[in-house]
Amino acid sequence: MLTSALCALAVVTGAGLTGCSGDDPDAGTNGVGKLPADQVQARTKAAAASAGAVHLAGDVVSNGRTYRLDMRLKSDGGTGSVTSQGVTFGLLRVGAQLYLKADAQFWSNADDDGKDGKGSTNGGAAGKLDGKYVKVPQRDPAYKRFSGFTDKGVLLDSLLTLHGALAADGRHEQSGVRTLRITGGQGTGGTLDVSLEGTPYPLRLARAGDAGTLTFTEWGKDFPLAEPEADDTVDYGKQLPTS
Repeated sequence: MLTSALCALAVVTGAGLTGCSGDDPDAGTNGVGKLPADQVQARTKAAAASAGAVHLAGDVVSNGRTYRLDMRLKSDGGTGSVTSQGVTFGLLRVGAQLYLKADAQFWSNADDDGKDGKGSTNGGAAGKLDGKYVKVPQRDPAYKRFSGFTDKGVLLDSLLTLHGALAADGRHEQSGVRTLRITGGQGTGGTLDVSLEGTPYPLRLARAGDAGTLTFTEWGKDFPLAEPEADDTVDYGKQLPTS
């Protein structure tokens, strides 16, 4: 209160006071703005790893395909949706068990990988899977393909690593929060906005090579994560019908 009052007085009288926010861009921040870019990256990765939960949303381009993610993640699993090639499906992982929830159209085309539009899953099987939580066996290719979208540790560790020489790229703002932006390879290796307020969480990531942009919100906000009801679950055993 006293500092604020003195700063206000300085504005009125024209006096200069060291420590006023106009003189110190880091006044009232968490201090990461004073650190070298490599230390900022280390701090934000540590903050992300220690957070109990996060809401991640945006696009990821992988192997030429764009995935739009809207996922809530924590250490023991995650839940949310993924959209690819105009088709949206739900993912739920509780511990090691992964579930995939989609409509009949998804299952009808699940194994064509967008090549010829003709899936091998017949209409009857696809109808039985429509809107159900389908257990994904760990040995099934779909498990490896989709489980990473629900793994907070693996996903954030890979996403939050910028490539190339790190550097600071000025002060910015993300959803009303002041941020410090760091870049890799002068921006070609990605850019990351880190919160200057409170814990230095990552708030926005632009991936290298135009491979997508993601936002991170609701850090530490817990959410329910539970196995679906038995009546809503389908278990095909060791292999999905589309594999």
